[in-house]
Amino acid sequence: MSAAEGPLVVGVDTSTQSTKVLVVDAATGQVVASGQAPHTVTSGAGRESDPRQWWDALHEALRQCGDAAREAAAVSIGGQQHGLVTLDGHGEPVRPALLWNDVRSAPQARRLTEELGGAKFWAERTGSVPAASFTVTKWAWLAEHEPEALRATKAVRLPHDYLTERLTGEGTTDRGDASGTGWWASATEAYDDGILAHVGLDPALLPRVVRPGEVAGTVRDGHDLPFSKGTLVAAGTGDNAAAALGLGLRPGAPVLSLGTSGTVYAVSKRRPTDPTGTVAGFADAHGAWLPLACTLNCTLAVDRVAALLGLDREAVEPAAGLTLLPYLDGERTPNLPNASGLLHGLRHDTTAGQLLQAAYDGAVHSLLGALDLVLDEDADRSAPLLLIGGGARGAAWQQTVRRLSGRPVQIPDAKELVALGAAAQAAGLLTGEDPAAVARRWNTARGPVLDAVERDEAALARIAGVLSDASPLLERDTDTH
Repeated sequence: MSAAEGPLVVGVDTSTQSTKVLVVDAATGQVVASGQAPHTVTSGAGRESDPRQWWDALHEALRQCGDAAREAAAVSIGGQQHGLVTLDGHGEPVRPALLWNDVRSAPQARRLTEELGGAKFWAERTGSVPAASFTVTKWAWLAEHEPEALRATKAVRLPHDYLTERLTGEGTTDRGDASGTGWWASATEAYDDGILAHVGLDPALLPRVVRPGEVAGTVRDGHDLPFSKGTLVAAGTGDNAAAALGLGLRPGAPVLSLGTSGTVYAVSKRRPTDPTGTVAGFADAHGAWLPLACTLNCTLAVDRVAALLGLDREAVEPAAGLTLLPYLDGERTPNLPNASGLLHGLRHDTTAGQLLQAAYDGAVHSLLGALDLVLDEDADRSAPLLLIGGGARGAAWQQTVRRLSGRPVQIPDAKELVALGAAAQAAGLLTGEDPAAVARRWNTARGPVLDAVERDEAALARIAGVLSDASPLLERDTDTH
């Protein structure tokens, strides 16, 4: 048995490239065991994964946790948002899951926006304007390109739903992840029958939306995982909502997350409805809202530039008038799904380190451009930016965010915040607490604060100017397939 003060809980993060598991003491927040296992993701315009890999990765990550996982009293799964999982009548995948960063459904996103009343209609109805990342556009793409897969589909799930259902045998989701589908109405907090009818999706195929604090089910027999039958299973949620729980966010506190994708978000008491589509009006996992802007190109794009240059990711030099828009996977913010990377200002004396710094600048510029739209009038705009995600520990990322934001930056000591937020959600089932309050009790946001520096207005203006001038080129569809 462990030496934990309280019961143990398990928090899971099934992300784009791996599944991570934390076993956490519900009383103190101490991580007593952890594990991680990778997934395979296709490359090219399509981004797909076999959902069964997620289950296998969960199995392996839990195995690495040893006996501690067997003691868990509750479990919760946080996961990558938007992914379309189609299951047959036996609960097996009809085809690989279409992931959030699969941009092939950009034409369907534009068409759906036009067909159902325009951007304002969607923003007011669902909280968000459809983008290629949203699940509703992927369903429309599947209907157009693989109608036989559509006919074989007997259940539609999101990535975290898929794992939760394999644990409990019940099809469930939560409001946070449901709000990223495009078929959940934020005004009524229910599936939108009109949108579902328009895209030909039977609501009977969708999971039940579990309320915040409600038990989604219990672990069933026959799963080969180290959980006892009857272990409580929480609703789970999308990765950003889980990270918000993991930080114990209060309304108005700004977060900048540096991962495969980059995100800027804050908890708000007001339901977001941005008709420009820059801000997605997501729900959070415990009754409030999580206005969020997301970029497709963040740490992975910058690391790719570093690899092309043969540099360590920290080997930056001042960019000296160089602009690099690192839109290697198309882009969501700004909404340029067909874009590729663009370099401007190259000279004979340009160094590799300057090119790398320009990639950092381009990635951070996209995120900061959406920050003011994410924060509502109650937000303290001088408060430190909470910097999280894989890039948050990197000095080059930290200094670039400070220089381009002009704000202090706080780096929480806690790692794996999605899994930690899921663990807080599981702990809340046992204690009856709000999961964010659990995380605050665990003091998860504790960490060093880097002082503000003068904002680099010249760099911001230069990048904005190149982006504006290059818009026709960036909007051009270069796909020749």
